[in-house]
Amino acid sequence: MGNNTGNGLNRISLFSKFLLLACLNWLLFRWAEADAHYYDFVLSEKNFTRLCSTKSMLVVNESFPGPVIRVHRGDTVFVNVHNQGYYGVTIHWHGVKQPGNPWSDGPEYITQCPIEPSSNFTYEVNFSTEEGTLWWHAHSDWTRSSVHGAIVIYPIEGTTTPYPMPDDEEIIILGSWYTEDVNKLVAADLETGADTPRSNCYVINGQPGDLLPCSRESTYRWVVDYGKTYLVRIVNAAMNAELFFAIANHSLTVVGMDGNYVKPIISDYIMISPGQTMNVLLTANQSLSHYYIEIRQFDTARADVTDYDKTNATAILMYSGDYTAPDSPFFPSSLPSYMDFRSADRFLDSLRSLASKEHPVNVPLNVTTKMYITVSMNQLLCPNASCDGIDGNRLTSSLNNISFVNPSTDILLAYYRNLSGIYTTDFPNWPPSMFNFTQEDLPMNTTIPIQGTKAKVLNYNEEVEITFQGTEVLNASENHPVHMHGYTFYVVGSGYGNFNNETDPETYNLVDPLEVNTVGVPKNGWATIRFKASNPGVWFWHCHFDRHLSWGMNTVMIVKNGGTPETSLRPPPTYMPPCTLPYITWVEDFDDSLGDVN
Repeated sequence: MGNNTGNGLNRISLFSKFLLLACLNWLLFRWAEADAHYYDFVLSEKNFTRLCSTKSMLVVNESFPGPVIRVHRGDTVFVNVHNQGYYGVTIHWHGVKQPGNPWSDGPEYITQCPIEPSSNFTYEVNFSTEEGTLWWHAHSDWTRSSVHGAIVIYPIEGTTTPYPMPDDEEIIILGSWYTEDVNKLVAADLETGADTPRSNCYVINGQPGDLLPCSRESTYRWVVDYGKTYLVRIVNAAMNAELFFAIANHSLTVVGMDGNYVKPIISDYIMISPGQTMNVLLTANQSLSHYYIEIRQFDTARADVTDYDKTNATAILMYSGDYTAPDSPFFPSSLPSYMDFRSADRFLDSLRSLASKEHPVNVPLNVTTKMYITVSMNQLLCPNASCDGIDGNRLTSSLNNISFVNPSTDILLAYYRNLSGIYTTDFPNWPPSMFNFTQEDLPMNTTIPIQGTKAKVLNYNEEVEITFQGTEVLNASENHPVHMHGYTFYVVGSGYGNFNNETDPETYNLVDPLEVNTVGVPKNGWATIRFKASNPGVWFWHCHFDRHLSWGMNTVMIVKNGGTPETSLRPPPTYMPPCTLPYITWVEDFDDSLGDVN
């Protein structure tokens, strides 16, 4: 019996070694196959004219939008950012998981301090499982209004997409335009507590389009050939607006979202939140002519709040060939109106993960941490009603009634070096009190948050479920596109009203839920997500309406190490943009216990 057991163990040992060798060979093959790409991003001021007026604004490589990054799945990109502007800037690689490498994630005062004028910093951007379209943007102040661009991620060479190969592709970036220096406007509003500025118009690939003053000649034009199919990569880089998008007389087949594939759905419009990306197929099968590509805001605020941006930005899809151009392009009759909740919900409810053998879903089924996070607009009381917000108070926002305050140095460095006094680790799993969150005219005591720099700490590989609950605090409920850095997650359920922890979980989709990095929390409703905390480091959570981010609708998630070098936070690069470190004692040896962090 002893010999048989020994032989069995030897066979298991040999099999384990064989399996390990096979895995190492596969990794070596992938590393050999993966490419490194190098980009120089030069940030500088340049004059741009829109809506009959000219202004100077910060852009990358003198272009608006900025340059496109093109990679294959698994590649690495090194981007050397040279700041020739007048103020500090950081760059975020939106939707790129950056395994173990939050040092290059980019949010200001979360994973780094700003790249100061006349200096530079090289980001190492590590692609892993992402495939499709993502984007990059500034992550300091409101600079991303002009500093952003697309990231195109092709499949690994030798593999293909789960849909037929298109004949060509087109990138369409939706954005916001401000006729003045938006950072100066925002800084003044934050000083006085007032509401932040509305955009003067929306833009498609940097242009307002035919319907707006002084814009006809510069309207973006896309030429297509009859009979060809195009992959359209759409990025919503607008600052504070969910957008409806349609192309006159053409249907769209949605095949991807946020760097993941979805079950193909056919629609004559889409609704896309800030931060989100979508891949859609378009077949040029209409009569040779000109057709408007059009966007307008999907507004979810109170009906009596009417000062939002009502401009309809346009571009033109033009067929090639010999024909007489029309006096005016066809309009998309399918574009929903500004407050069409039904059309938005109909589109969003139809989205599902592909959930195929090649692109499976891995929804966490053994949840170890549950969180219930309220998402609210708030106010801070000002002496003698001396501020410019509601009732003379200061506008703010919160998660679980905590309004996030940026620290004086970045949280990632403080965590890695065990620096005290920068943040606390007591972000709560539940709101401080339970009440009817969607009730109108809630009492004053529900409107005033606590200010702080609080983080949520997770152990490696915890399976997490978070329900985000929209609230009617200040009678100011609206949709909130909540973005998570360093991860994607599964949206297992959503609905209107207050979340019911007994009946609503029975409706969860655990088969083919959408896998994204940005989720829309419905106006006066809830959305539940799940993910596994398998990417160690410091990662930012925030609403992707920049006005809400500026007011504090943010928090930080710290994922501890997994016990091996492969499951641990990497050491910092040899150079990071310097921070000012007040009243801090340095601890040179990294201790993942968090015991000294308070």
